[in-house]
Amino acid sequence: MNPYQHGEVYVTEDGAETDLDLGHYERFTSVTVGRRNNFTTGRKQSIRARADGVDIVITEIGGTVGDIESLPFLEAIRQLPYDVGRENVLYIHVTLVPYLGTAGELKTKPTQHSVNKLREIGIQPHILLCRTDRYLPPELKQKIALFCNLQKDEVITAKDVDTPYEVPLVFHKEGLDRLIVEQLRLQLGEPDLREWDSLVQRIKYPQHEATIALVGKYVGLKESYKSLTEALVHGGIESATRPIIHWVESEDIERRGAERVLADVDGIIVPGGFGGRGIEGKVSAIRHAREKQVPFLGLCLGMQCAVIEFARNVAGLRDANSSEFVPDGPTSVIDLMSDQRKVEEKGGTMRLGAYPCVLEKGSRAHEAYGRTEVLERHRHRYEFNNAYRDRLTKHGLVLSGLSPDGRLVEIIELPHHPWFVATQFHPEFNSRPRRPHPLFQGFMRAALQHKVGG
Repeated sequence: MNPYQHGEVYVTEDGAETDLDLGHYERFTSVTVGRRNNFTTGRKQSIRARADGVDIVITEIGGTVGDIESLPFLEAIRQLPYDVGRENVLYIHVTLVPYLGTAGELKTKPTQHSVNKLREIGIQPHILLCRTDRYLPPELKQKIALFCNLQKDEVITAKDVDTPYEVPLVFHKEGLDRLIVEQLRLQLGEPDLREWDSLVQRIKYPQHEATIALVGKYVGLKESYKSLTEALVHGGIESATRPIIHWVESEDIERRGAERVLADVDGIIVPGGFGGRGIEGKVSAIRHAREKQVPFLGLCLGMQCAVIEFARNVAGLRDANSSEFVPDGPTSVIDLMSDQRKVEEKGGTMRLGAYPCVLEKGSRAHEAYGRTEVLERHRHRYEFNNAYRDRLTKHGLVLSGLSPDGRLVEIIELPHHPWFVATQFHPEFNSRPRRPHPLFQGFMRAALQHKVGG
């Protein structure tokens, strides 16, 4: 899946490659979702079958009303009231209310048209969430309600906010939670949002800022790194530090050099990706981080590039590379596992989902996690080549995380560096606002220290 077309590919614990929306569900609710929570047109399931043993099922149907792709799903939810009773089904429709600067007014026509299309196929929404950049005035809500067959309080402002974690507070102010409880006749008390409000205040009004260079291949679409940027926000909560993302196209480093592009940053992250484009820029960024003592965090491909950089410039393996980029290279420090080399059809051969990792006691990773075994999510095919373990460790590379059988290198780090840690997995998928990932916490602390201490 091309990140420029799809955005981030979110990986669940059980190895499903899904839309980034599932990441939002995990971050907001702290539940663990999986394959059973994501269905496309070619893979349908009964909503009722998935409801077994639960009180409330939230079913999100993506796309645009009227598109052929979503019609089977919309027809399914249209029929649902006949199966479970109208009183047990609540339709909430997300629409657009744009503000036209030239006219100086909010326009309701897109919302009216969208609701009309939905009603054409037999669904009358109970509540509208109106995406807009400001609170809707009462008279505009009244107009929308009149032409969409609703009550005024059923028209909810879904206002743009500074952080996505502010959205529940806006919805509470608009009365959305009360409406849902009333319409589904749920017996629930008043929500206590004090802890969540405090969290939002800490995110919006931190004491410090740190500039983080995100050196990627898909920075033209920032949604490609949504879980990563959110994990950075989570990681800065403890130290009251806001990450200021400096988006760096790795090919720009190849053209202009790391010294110019990465001057004055407080931390460098090299995230995952596929293919050889921009790799040398990533390697140069990592060398800059290592030599200039800038805090560094490498993820998936970022770890592989860190191994290549260390092999070339510290261990003396000048031709070091990955067989993904140079298939017949003389020094493939990153390679396929021996049992995969003869596999020609690569579909379904990636390591996907959560795998255990055993941490080296006393390492930076062990210090951050506070335990000796962790479970983290993967999405890759190539691995650290064990033929080079001795050579690289003799030159100072620490293999601080291994698979339980010791075959796979999961984390590397450098001991004499403020923060130089790289993982074969994607820790960003396990970060939550109320449970920040320890590696991002450690990285943000190091970035703040770099800024304060120079």
